Amino acid sequence: MTVPREITRFERIDPATPAHLEQVTALWHAACGDDLAISPRLAAYALRPSAGGRAAGVIAWAGAQPVGWVAASMLSADPAASPPTAGWIDGLAVTPAAQRRGVGSALLSWAEGWLVGQGCRRWSVGAGPRHLLPGLPAELASLGFFQRHGYSVRPTQVFDLAADLASYTPPPSVREVAAQVRPAQPGDQDALLTFLRREFPGSWRFLFEEHLRDGGRLADYMVLWTARGVDGCCRLTFGDSVAPIERYYPYRLPRPWGQLGIIGISADRRGQGLGAALLDAGLRRLHNNGVNGCIIDWTDLVDFYAKFGFTPHRAYYMLNKQI
Repeated sequence: MTVPREITRFERIDPATPAHLEQVTALWHAACGDDLAISPRLAAYALRPSAGGRAAGVIAWAGAQPVGWVAASMLSADPAASPPTAGWIDGLAVTPAAQRRGVGSALLSWAEGWLVGQGCRRWSVGAGPRHLLPGLPAELASLGFFQRHGYSVRPTQVFDLAADLASYTPPPSVREVAAQVRPAQPGDQDALLTFLRREFPGSWRFLFEEHLRDGGRLADYMVLWTARGVDGCCRLTFGDSVAPIERYYPYRLPRPWGQLGIIGISADRRGQGLGAALLDAGLRRLHNNGVNGCIIDWTDLVDFYAKFGFTPHRAYYMLNKQI
């Protein structure tokens, strides 16, 4: 790794150290701007390793000034959620004054070296279990930087979609179904976990378990019940949810903010209108709880969600590197 002479040291990031969180937050804001600002709470959430995983990051210093940071993570103990040879570049930020001087390249090289040292052979930009971003925001115009460092771009972009739920009404595509949709209640946990293990045993099952480990409300999940049990779920985020609402960057939307994501139906129950009923119930719950600006994150189903009033809010490139 070649380190520019102006970088005098790398300091390991400790997510439990308030000064580090303030530095990470300020550097990210300087690099990414108001629309992608993060808070110390979000930084602490994103930089903490997932259960069964490892995470590390450094702040680059030029004399007495921090000029950039990088963080990476991997999940070694849950191969159903992520292969132990896969990892993530969770965040990379360099102040504008230090850009195009080798600082970003040195930080990226540090993170890649750490991932290789953990046994990783491929990794993505963003998209980890505690991600700051699901990919590289197109608006940052930094795709060329990653391509020069050997990253490939998936053909399909993904999007965050947005709508104002202040006047939400169900679209005509929502019809009555032989199912009940309601917030998860005490006693539903095992049935919901059984559904996720059966239908979405990878990252969605892991994220539900991680949500509970973090102390998240069970009721932040909506469950769809049929005669045989749970056949669908979706996750909601409110202003007081354990996952910070600002991780969806809703700043241009009217307050209060909310989010809907991780929505799925049993494979053998699809095509019966259950997905639309579940989505509608989730959006009505957000609306009834006063949410106006709503994000549906990390999807390529733009036309489906357009029926519910959602339009593209932010586009992402999905980047990968393999050795």
